[in-house]
Amino acid sequence: MTIPLHQRAVVADTHNDLLMAVSARPPEQWAAFFRERWLPQLLTGGVNLQVLPVFIDDQYRPEGALRQTLRMIECAHVLAEGNPDDVRICLDAAAIDQALDEGRIALVIALESMPGLDASVELISTVHRLGVRIASIAHWGRTPLADGSGEDVTGSGLTSHGVAALAEMERLGIVFDISHLGASGVAHVLELASKPVMATHSAARALRDHHRNLTDDQLRAVAATGGVVCVNFFAPFLTDRADVSLDNLLDHIEHVADVAGIDHVGLGPDFVREVMADLTPPCCEGVNSRGVDPMSAIPGLEGPSGLPMVTEGLLARGLPEKDVMKIIGGNVHRFLGERLA
Repeated sequence: MTIPLHQRAVVADTHNDLLMAVSARPPEQWAAFFRERWLPQLLTGGVNLQVLPVFIDDQYRPEGALRQTLRMIECAHVLAEGNPDDVRICLDAAAIDQALDEGRIALVIALESMPGLDASVELISTVHRLGVRIASIAHWGRTPLADGSGEDVTGSGLTSHGVAALAEMERLGIVFDISHLGASGVAHVLELASKPVMATHSAARALRDHHRNLTDDQLRAVAATGGVVCVNFFAPFLTDRADVSLDNLLDHIEHVADVAGIDHVGLGPDFVREVMADLTPPCCEGVNSRGVDPMSAIPGLEGPSGLPMVTEGLLARGLPEKDVMKIIGGNVHRFLGERLA
């Protein structure tokens, strides 16, 4: 699919779990496996800026979580070093811009939930040295730092270690990601944060009442910090129907844009179908999808190759080109340029 606007825009994906699949291979295969299986998809999808989350599945917790965290961070560096003409690990805004100018995909490493660090807040500095620039502090359940959205019934905010983690992240320049954080935790972060925050992969709760999605008040609050909400493509978070469609996704994107503002919305696809199918044992078996098959996906948007569909769909709905360019990557590029300066 050739969409001229998509080709000339900066296209940013703030959540693709491809590191899980790549790091499952022997280290000597990391660069080649990425080059053969994932790079063609990113190029076909026009991705210019890719956030690489480090997610530690239950099979590694708790004993092997830190080791697997380090292994996946190393994997990101190795796949970049093995494909230097195509991708680059970026530690700051200047590196992102340089990569884009050189026609390379800018890669930004993120931590999802920090299970390997737990209450050892001093290790946040360590992972920052290793290249981490975005991080969240909870996933589905309880951590030493905060409760994930699956524990909303507790009504708890950040723990004292979580408060310290937020302060340390702001000191170091690591972007705080509220995706997966429980509602009370989100409120606590927004009360304490002195710098803009982001949601790397969250949809609109007004359209799909799932604890992983953000309410309109939360959308407005993130925008008020100067942050960006990147819409999740994961089918169970978009609809409770089995026949998920592109229109479901576009509805969420437009809703976030309407509520948070056009300058505060991006794309956080959370492409996990191929990853989940590729791993043994299967990952993410505890995902609470409320009866919707977690392997379901928008037809044509099972992976990054389909991203031009989003641009085409937004244009077909009559959105101005300048707004579409903001949504598909311009806002995230601007936000990271400001936060990682």
